[in-house]
Amino acid sequence: MLYLCVSNKKTVMNLNELRDKAYRNAVVHGWHEENLSDEHFLCLVISELMEAVEADRKGKHSKVGKFKEWQGNSIPLTEETKQRRFKEDFEAYIKGSVEEELADACIRLLDLAGLRNVDLGEVTLDELKCSEGFFDWTFTESIYSIVSDMTNQGYIETHSLESHLRVPLMVVMSFCVKKNIDILWHIDQKMKYNELRPYKHGGKTY
Repeated sequence: MLYLCVSNKKTVMNLNELRDKAYRNAVVHGWHEENLSDEHFLCLVISELMEAVEADRKGKHSKVGKFKEWQGNSIPLTEETKQRRFKEDFEAYIKGSVEEELADACIRLLDLAGLRNVDLGEVTLDELKCSEGFFDWTFTESIYSIVSDMTNQGYIETHSLESHLRVPLMVVMSFCVKKNIDILWHIDQKMKYNELRPYKHGGKTY
């Protein structure tokens, strides 16, 4: 379960559950066979954010309604056919979109947290909604700010890895909330898609 409702009526997301799921999937697909640096993995996070910029330049956004419509087909299907249909629908309506690339950035941060056994704790949607920033910024200005913070050497030298991973994850999620992107849903769908991909996604070296 990615999030749950507690007695104080606030929606709480358990980030460690997301972390563990992302990390397990990466291990199964061969992404942690080498001992690579934090900088390596953070560079891949930045690469996903840059892909989000390219998707935004092309005006490419996920077609969630169409995806759910096709996935909601009530015809009985075998498990193999369900997986094939999911992959086809994801590639037709979600893949390559701004939303997918932002989900990828979150998944890479979660994966690194899993690799280093970093406790990400919990976060509420209220926290994400109330965080500052992004109000009048363009998409590129927002992504630039996120990347600048991630590569701020002064911050890196004076803060723990836990802070260095949790803060950009919160910022990306907050950005999505402000842009009315259901980032948890997109993370969940991308994780499902990744589970169906071949070992090392068919030939990538990292």
